[in-house]
Amino acid sequence: MSSTSTLGALSTARPQPRRANRYGILPGFGLSMGFTVFYLSLIVLIPLSTLFFKSATLSWDAFWGAVSAPRVVASYRLTFGAALVAALVNLVAGLAVSWTLVRYDFPGKRIVDALVDLPFALPTAVAGISLTALYASNGWMGRWLEPLGVKVAYTPLGVVVALIFIGLPFVVRTVQPVLEDAERELEEAAASLGASRSQTFVRVLLPTIMPALLTGFALAFARAVGEYGSVVFIAGNMPMVSEITPLLIITKLEQYDYAGAAAIAMVMLMLAFVMLLVINLLQWWQARRGAGRAP
Repeated sequence: MSSTSTLGALSTARPQPRRANRYGILPGFGLSMGFTVFYLSLIVLIPLSTLFFKSATLSWDAFWGAVSAPRVVASYRLTFGAALVAALVNLVAGLAVSWTLVRYDFPGKRIVDALVDLPFALPTAVAGISLTALYASNGWMGRWLEPLGVKVAYTPLGVVVALIFIGLPFVVRTVQPVLEDAERELEEAAASLGASRSQTFVRVLLPTIMPALLTGFALAFARAVGEYGSVVFIAGNMPMVSEITPLLIITKLEQYDYAGAAAIAMVMLMLAFVMLLVINLLQWWQARRGAGRAP
């Protein structure tokens, strides 16, 4: 037998490697995917679809009148404006808190780290009552602020304070792991080349944590837009002044205006979808940048 035939027989007899499962090492993709779609449809899609069917009972003129009334537009302005301001404040404060927890060791560090998660565990109604008692005219802080002309409770400023309280953990918990994984050798190299602290932060560290900062900002903003429990107590709920959109939806439900409530909820739902899209794009950008930096 020739050498060519021998090599051909050996290559034929050699066992071929098994083709990797493109869905992962666990079997049952069809069953898992079917259960996932069924569960999400039952819990998320079907309840939300009732908004479309309920608002569809209104004519276009009635729908537009429900979602563009002056009182409703004022609630949009307060809800999204206060959420934006609170998210911007948390963007700066969350970065400072994350930096302190990651870069410094101090007594009680674990306690401070645990306190960051307190807004997650605390019922929102309890947070609203606590903030109202704190910033009311006879509260611990309100009695000192009001003589200075700063009224927090029962004003739009109180809405911002409540949204800052519930949104801070989103920024901290998004930025903190990125700071922990940041390579300090790059900062030391920049310092050895003569870069100042501000130049090192802006040109070396900030590009690394910027995707996480933007993701935390988007999460805090999205959470603040839908907040109800912690805001309803401190806002004062005055129409055209301190009335948020979720409260207006509850008011319409109490008045048995289900179609009007569904119409306003539809607008909030569409905006929520846009924010979720932005959040997912930011997370994709962060993952892509992280993969690009990997060796």
